[in-house]
Amino acid sequence: MKTETNTQAPTRPALPVRLLGDNLAVSAMGYGAMGMSEFYGPSDDAASKALLQEVTDRGVTFIDTADIYGQGHNELLIGDLVRSRRAARMAGQLKIATKCGIERSAETPSLRRINNTPEYIRRCCEASLTRLGVDRIDLYYIHRVDPTVDIEDTMGCLAELVKEGKIEHVGLCEVSANTLERAHRVHPVAALQTEYSLWSRDVERDILPATKALGIGFVAYSPLGRGFLSGRLTDTASLAEGDFRRTNPRFQEENMAHNLGLLETVRAVAATHAATPGQVALAWLLAQGQHIVPIPGTRRSAYLQENLGALDLALTAADLKLLDQAMAPEQVRGARYAAEGMKGINA
Repeated sequence: MKTETNTQAPTRPALPVRLLGDNLAVSAMGYGAMGMSEFYGPSDDAASKALLQEVTDRGVTFIDTADIYGQGHNELLIGDLVRSRRAARMAGQLKIATKCGIERSAETPSLRRINNTPEYIRRCCEASLTRLGVDRIDLYYIHRVDPTVDIEDTMGCLAELVKEGKIEHVGLCEVSANTLERAHRVHPVAALQTEYSLWSRDVERDILPATKALGIGFVAYSPLGRGFLSGRLTDTASLAEGDFRRTNPRFQEENMAHNLGLLETVRAVAATHAATPGQVALAWLLAQGQHIVPIPGTRRSAYLQENLGALDLALTAADLKLLDQAMAPEQVRGARYAAEGMKGINA
């Protein structure tokens, strides 16, 4: 099941397609571009652009970004891809998702506030359209919910942008089942994006069932547990300066040591399939529902190939049960984010 390293990027046969809500069809695995701009240490624009080309060459038709990733830098990278893949985009194959709703301080990017006012959403939408170089955004998310603004008002603004042809589909990120239901009554929500992986499973209680009941797609970010589930990260000492995992609670020494023990079951399942731990983690996620689309991110061609290999891995019922038990939510130590990052989660 392990994929061989290949320095070229041959066009792969079309990937399986999954249907999110509002009839939005995308490749069964998407690509999260955030790490090309910040959070995981230094990156190189030329290498990022080359990898984005490979992403589409290998059949991925769903790419995720946001206006705050690199303060607009990430959208500019995607815009370069869109221009180079104009024919594919015009044919309706490539779907770009971006987000708004978080304001970050230009001087101190770690400081932020959530803003869902209609005026701010409109301003952000226009800026994203310009950076991406498109006339319409395929999927536009509210990145975090502002508790001072009624979700009905936020969705009303998004509905107007749909009518104006500036966005095609509406999405929300990290909202509660109740907020999702309220929002969906105002305008169809095509997708809910929330962290979901073997070691982040809180959505299974209320949120995931709500998406199924309402016919809303579920886009899983950090499906590899910020690299932890790949099995390649055993401590934080090797992480680059500026890598936010250095301060993430789950990666702190005692929590990390405990969580590494849980990963042994993932390794064992991987060994029975000649697969990697990361492929097992992604295959487990894909098996949780046909409306679920993971968006792993990477800056390396070899890891991109490895991730896509998970689409060919069929776990048995026994495998799934073993993984469910070993990585049960109560077994994992450490919060998903530090306190600042938890603001607006499941709101």
